[in-house]
Amino acid sequence: MRYAAAVTSISSDADPEGGLSAPFRLSITPTAADIDELGHVSNQVYLRYILDAATSHSHAVGLDHAAYLRIGSVFVVRRQTIDYLAPTYAGEDLVVTTWIAEWSAVTSVRRTSLRRIADGREVAKAETLWAMVATEGGRPRRIPADVRAMFARKETA
Repeated sequence: MRYAAAVTSISSDADPEGGLSAPFRLSITPTAADIDELGHVSNQVYLRYILDAATSHSHAVGLDHAAYLRIGSVFVVRRQTIDYLAPTYAGEDLVVTTWIAEWSAVTSVRRTSLRRIADGREVAKAETLWAMVATEGGRPRRIPADVRAMFARKETA
């Protein structure tokens, strides 16, 4: 599959009013290796796309794995729900849009929408509960204010 950060012209309801981060978009083109025995992109691959978009978003705001290690905590998935809405196939260009919808002391809710570029159809949507845990021992940790600030929606003039 081919990945690239992208801003597309697809109008999307994937950026709800009040989202706590600006939407991050990742363009993906599934390859033959992403296809399951039913002839379409595997559900497991959709999961990978969702996680890859979240990780890419984090990297884009300056929080790669090394940065999380420096603060002594990382985000881990606590719960994930995916609605599969339509099949996709090798060679179809997709855009994965993700954003942070909610924060609590130790968790964030990230929403993700996958759309086929050719027709703008939403093919899957997900909600993921991420928990911040200490790198030593895995205990829950408060999300630092500077981490929240790095993801904060930047208003443009």
